[in-house]
Amino acid sequence: MQAPRTQSGDRNRTPNPGGSWRQRKLQLRLTMALWMQISQKLPYFTNETLVELYPTETFPIDVRHYLASWIEEQRWEDFDVNNLEQEPQALQMLERMLELLQEVVFQNPNVVEKVKLQHICRNMGMFQTQPLELVRTVRDILRKERQLLRQPMQMFPQMPAPSNGTPQRTRETSSHDVDNLVLKVLEIQGCRQQIHQLQEELNWEKQEAEPMQGQNEMEVKQPDQITKQNRIAQLEWKYQGFTKTRLQLLQEAVCNLEQCQTRLIHRIKSWRWEQLRSTIGRGFDENLLPLQTWCEQLLGVNGNLRQELMLVKSQQGSGEHIHKLEESLNRLLQTLIQSSLVVEKQPPQVIKTQSKFSSTVRYLLGEKVAPGKPVLLKAQIITESQARNIGQGIIPNENVGDLINSTAILEHNTTSKSTCATFRNMSIRKIKRADRKGSESVTEEKFALLFTTEITITGCDSPYSVQVISLPVVVIVHGSQENNAMATIIWDCAFSEPNRIPFVVPDRVPWSQMSEALNCKFMSEVQTTHALDICNLHCLAQKIFDKPDISEDFSNTPVSWAQFNKEVLPGRNFTFWQWFEGVIDLTKKCLKAYWSDGLILGFIGKQHLHIILQDQPSGTFLLRFSDSEIGGITIAYVGLSDSGCRKIQNIQPFTKKDLDSVGLGDRIRDISLISHVYSHGSGRSARLTQKNEAFKKFYTVPSAPHPDGYLPFKLTTVVDHEHGAAMIPQPESMQEQFHMPQDSMFNMQTPVSLPATPFASPYPETPMSNQGEMYPLIYSNRMAFNYQQ
Repeated sequence: MQAPRTQSGDRNRTPNPGGSWRQRKLQLRLTMALWMQISQKLPYFTNETLVELYPTETFPIDVRHYLASWIEEQRWEDFDVNNLEQEPQALQMLERMLELLQEVVFQNPNVVEKVKLQHICRNMGMFQTQPLELVRTVRDILRKERQLLRQPMQMFPQMPAPSNGTPQRTRETSSHDVDNLVLKVLEIQGCRQQIHQLQEELNWEKQEAEPMQGQNEMEVKQPDQITKQNRIAQLEWKYQGFTKTRLQLLQEAVCNLEQCQTRLIHRIKSWRWEQLRSTIGRGFDENLLPLQTWCEQLLGVNGNLRQELMLVKSQQGSGEHIHKLEESLNRLLQTLIQSSLVVEKQPPQVIKTQSKFSSTVRYLLGEKVAPGKPVLLKAQIITESQARNIGQGIIPNENVGDLINSTAILEHNTTSKSTCATFRNMSIRKIKRADRKGSESVTEEKFALLFTTEITITGCDSPYSVQVISLPVVVIVHGSQENNAMATIIWDCAFSEPNRIPFVVPDRVPWSQMSEALNCKFMSEVQTTHALDICNLHCLAQKIFDKPDISEDFSNTPVSWAQFNKEVLPGRNFTFWQWFEGVIDLTKKCLKAYWSDGLILGFIGKQHLHIILQDQPSGTFLLRFSDSEIGGITIAYVGLSDSGCRKIQNIQPFTKKDLDSVGLGDRIRDISLISHVYSHGSGRSARLTQKNEAFKKFYTVPSAPHPDGYLPFKLTTVVDHEHGAAMIPQPESMQEQFHMPQDSMFNMQTPVSLPATPFASPYPETPMSNQGEMYPLIYSNRMAFNYQQ
């Protein structure tokens, strides 16, 4: 193979073999990890990105998956795709790739996958006339993958979890594992049939040989007698061989079953952990049907192996190997039965006493439950310490709470193929609190619901005790405790580790993890795809750490639970979480459309605010969340002082109560001091837009005259001291007000952008006048259609 041309373009050179073996080995380790890394981010890619990255007709993702190691070992960058002299080497690459794909086809037991891969092989044959195009395709794919890996996780959109089951790769892996187990069981059964047939032949041959055994041993054996004895010896040799093979196959099958079941239980635990993480807005595939199928298949394999083992015991007796296999199968059966109970619908994680709530528990082996006596599940509330003891096999006896309507029957639904017990009207009548440590409050105390029952599986002699605990819950007695209780739950769900001891969480986490959790929670609660940007997150970091430095990197700075929701913010009477949750509530209920359209900058520090507005013309404004008030949004704008100097003013924040009476769009329309909004828009690019153009769709149409003769009225927002500012011309008619944008005050086609490094500079050397005081609002009732200038 020849390397790319030198800069002179006069000649080609032979590619460097890769330096020393140590360097080549290191490079190989690094490249081998590429597919492993990119496959972890596949769930975050859109379908358009995947199709663009792995063209379906020429190089589908299946080829990248099955030939990952080989692809990453090849030196695609050494090709000059425009040099036709390198076509023979490219053709060799294509032929080797097709050979490897054919090997995958041959080894794959899945018929559907076989057909799909054969179709891919035929399609890739198109490269035989232009093999350098294959090189170009693979090279570009690897380049794009490396480019995607360099992007931060915030750049990937949070795709909703697929609604048709567990992730595709997990389903394929489980199906492949079960298929191999089924084939192993069939092999064992075939071996048993061979043993049975040999036993019958051996019995027949021995019966035929009995008359010959009475002859005098001194006599010369007849040829028939010798042949018969040789035949018996051969059959006995084969019989012993198949007997030994069957035992080996049983040992392999039990080992494979244990490995497959370990993966299943790991997947069930992952499902529970993803369910926990969904509390902060993480994607979660709640469909349990694939896991249920997996459980049922492994139960069937276990039953078949136990049956084969019983036949071996009846024929050969119970030796040490047989006894160990029997113990392993019984242990696997018990683990599978006990691990198949899951809380499909969790109870609310903040529960108020005397309030009704519901929960649904599902049994993944429901179709295998022995008919007869109904299965009754019982729920009880337990403390965190009791939850830890359950992991050690200790069922709590002490009752820490009075839970009513705490039993439900396990019922099978043929339509959904699910077996569930639904607790519809549970309620905690009273709760017994544990002794708290130090400054720990009641809203930091975590409980859980424990669901227990006894289940008998068809084919099993005795019932099995089964239990499962819910996600942690906080029990409150008054609505005023809900905010702090939710903070406890958010911290638990965002920062707990898989397979933790209940309900251990770290006391500190890096800001990078905290910012990701806040963004997920904000987007999921508001139900928007417009995420918090880097400026928003930096502002939140400044607030929680009380560090106004605009250029500081907070990524690895630890955030404590106390900073999150125990200590009040400096100069305020509320915690960081109380303030942040207030913003979420306001945005969700009053500002969702404004936020989703990118009209609200939201979380922005005063230094950054100054940088944005300092060079903007008078009347420019932006929307930001209030620092001083929970659940408030304020308008910051460039105005004129009495002396004619330009300065930044902040209007008194609007709360939910304010916006319920008059919407934000109407208030912006009414305030004559502001004319052009500074926003990022849905595309994240900074821009100035005339306010009537940006907010026109949010304006309300005045009421029609009342039929009884009364004139309608409206509430109008007026800013105090508005008389001292330059007035913005208003439309002359209502038609212009609601349907026609005002003329631009300046050329709006000129692009506006943030500084290249938004946090690079503090206040400028010659700033405009100090930020003005916060202007109060004056609400006036004016007659409709009466607009005084």
